Amino acid sequence: MKLQKFAAILLAGAATAATVPFASAQTADTTPAAATPDTAGAPDGDIIVTANRRTENTLNVPVAVSVLRSEAIRDFQAAGADTLLSLSGRVPSLYVESTTGRIFPRFYIRGLGNIDFYLGASQPVSIIQDDVVKEHVVLKSNPAFDIAQVEVLKGPQGSLFGRNTTAGIIKFDSAQPSANWQGQGSLSYGSYNSVNADVGVGGPLTKDGTISFRLSGLYQRRDDWIDNVYTGPSDDGTVPGKNVMGGFEEKDVKLQLLFKPSDAFSLRLSGHVRDYNGTASIFYRGSIKVGTNAVPPSFDRGVVSYDEAQNNTQAYKSQGVSLKADYDFGFATLTSITAWEHASGFSRGDTDGGAAANFGGVTPNICAVGCGQSQGRLRGLDQWTQEVRLASPDTGRFKWQIGGLYFDARDKTEFDQRSFFLTNNSLGTTPNPNNFVLLRNINTSWAAFGQISYDLTDKLTLTAGGRVTNDIKSTNLLLHPNFATLSVPATAPTNSYACGAATYCRLSDTQPSWDVSLLYKLDPNVSVYARYARGFRGPTVQGRSAVFASAYSTANSEKNTSYEGGIKATFADGRINVSAAGFYYDIDNIQLNGNDSNGNGVLFNGNKGKGYGAEFEIEARPVNNFRVTAGLSLLHTEINAPNVYAQVGAAGGVMSQTVLNPTVRIGNNYYANINGNPFPNAPDYNINVSARYDLPLGGDSKVFVAGDFNMQGKTNLVLYRSVEYTSDGNYELGAKIGYAFGKYEIAAFARNLTNRKNLIGAIDTSNYRAGIYNDPRVFGVMLSGSFR
Repeated sequence: MKLQKFAAILLAGAATAATVPFASAQTADTTPAAATPDTAGAPDGDIIVTANRRTENTLNVPVAVSVLRSEAIRDFQAAGADTLLSLSGRVPSLYVESTTGRIFPRFYIRGLGNIDFYLGASQPVSIIQDDVVKEHVVLKSNPAFDIAQVEVLKGPQGSLFGRNTTAGIIKFDSAQPSANWQGQGSLSYGSYNSVNADVGVGGPLTKDGTISFRLSGLYQRRDDWIDNVYTGPSDDGTVPGKNVMGGFEEKDVKLQLLFKPSDAFSLRLSGHVRDYNGTASIFYRGSIKVGTNAVPPSFDRGVVSYDEAQNNTQAYKSQGVSLKADYDFGFATLTSITAWEHASGFSRGDTDGGAAANFGGVTPNICAVGCGQSQGRLRGLDQWTQEVRLASPDTGRFKWQIGGLYFDARDKTEFDQRSFFLTNNSLGTTPNPNNFVLLRNINTSWAAFGQISYDLTDKLTLTAGGRVTNDIKSTNLLLHPNFATLSVPATAPTNSYACGAATYCRLSDTQPSWDVSLLYKLDPNVSVYARYARGFRGPTVQGRSAVFASAYSTANSEKNTSYEGGIKATFADGRINVSAAGFYYDIDNIQLNGNDSNGNGVLFNGNKGKGYGAEFEIEARPVNNFRVTAGLSLLHTEINAPNVYAQVGAAGGVMSQTVLNPTVRIGNNYYANINGNPFPNAPDYNINVSARYDLPLGGDSKVFVAGDFNMQGKTNLVLYRSVEYTSDGNYELGAKIGYAFGKYEIAAFARNLTNRKNLIGAIDTSNYRAGIYNDPRVFGVMLSGSFR
């Protein structure tokens, strides 16, 4: 779709919003030191956000930000769904997927993300949980529970939130300790013995309320429901049977203590623990029909034929502690946030989708056993962060904040060589339980940042921010049993940094980030804004290449320059909130990830990438007892890399997919020119709708019916264009009907009500056409409520 068409749609939406008569609405008070949005004193219908590290009405924030309430999140995860993955498509321009199960979600905002499945991969979407950045891909998977609010900030956020935010951030704010007793929770039970319990309760520990707490917990489980019907030999002890995979058990606890000895000083100590056991992503071999992206009629999500990967077992544990201190000096508030995060665990996956054809006559394995097993183990990860900010009060015409951040993350990552016993590979075909490589990854970073905001007039506000960031990454091969050194070329690979020594690679870069915006209040309840921003994603090392005794592949920093304009409005006494935004961004040295002949991830830089589109949102209560939210995003993305090729999945010199790009053959491998292609996992449109209607019965009792729907447009799942590795028109429908009394309700629910089979991922390293699909339909019952 052309940019002119997007602009026309945006202007039409803005004109429609601007012609509605607006009623006056009170603006909520703001508190600069607040870490989470406090909506208790805000007028009903106001949307309060912390996008600028201040608690503000969204009408005063010159950036596109979408908000998800806690009650909506409880509905999405009612069947035990992963909270993070279930956010996909729930607000405009947000997409989330995984090919590694619940421990490695990959996030995309406005089409920009990273399909790399390496444990050390970086992403251009940053995850912030309770003021702490979660940089490592495993830490990003830490479940969010007892949530107060989720904010999705779109476009580069490098001034206040740092590098690796070229696409945006997702900010999770937990319910906080309070001086009054408060609580919220939900408990549900459904098909496959699915259980979801998400609860939180807190209150004072002292009579005067100067010490308070919040204790939160999440418990999720599901029975195994997928049969493994394989009957041949296995090299790793895989035991087929009925109902042997697909299940999981998630156990999480979080405790927060808040000390407020005076009005000027507060100290919040928070700790959390995670214990997860489950199943990695299920790869269904032959589940995509050649020449189409359709599912074969015989496809059954409940049946696989796996000869390896021990039925895709997966387990992770993590712990974390943070200390946040605020002191109000009067002229400014000083904030310090110190945090430590730790994680360890492993994941196995039969990535070729099985040992023999289950569907559609797929070519058998070219090796006897073990062609496509992938195993990664995080022996230990430690992340330390220290942030200090000094911020002026949110009063007067001039507001400012300055700060600094130090980041240090170190891990040991193990890859099992038994994953790839290809007959043409130097690793050989004989299994060896001691064949694994061990890598040491270190990432350190420091930054200094600041932001100012000045009311040029009563209606016009200028905001500007800047940041300087240094980012250093290194990877060291600690153990490789079969090879003394890696085979490193004399010169750096095309589009890549040199890695230096054969077993060690270190990359470093220092880059600025900035944003400048103008916000104009057409009316106390209508604002328009324009924003210009630049962010960068630091250099990246792909250390997994060591599994094949190959040189590390690397990518240097990418820089994203973004232009955005929009309108935000509230009217009818806060009963209707609308927003619309248009954007264009241009990326230099876009970081891309493909595969080599071993199925190994390969990093490289394209010349440029660009994206443009529009977003629309509405939250309304048009009549009493009826609430509806809706969103629409339209997107066009394009890779500009005339001389860059991505390997196409093939086996024995044969491709089973229909490739739409020009290709070249080198030996038995094929490579496609990706110039002009859309970004992978960048839907060209997304629609989300949710609604609820309450029918009063008298007193505080009522019956209600609610539903939610989202639909995803055409999406390319890999770097090259093909008929098979795309999805188009994926949708899911959720429904709930129940009885409410006061602040409590009991309901029957359904997730994926139509039992839709959506292709949401694929592995293209061979000709097995192994697809990944959404969860089947789940019916259940749910009890939820809150008190304060």
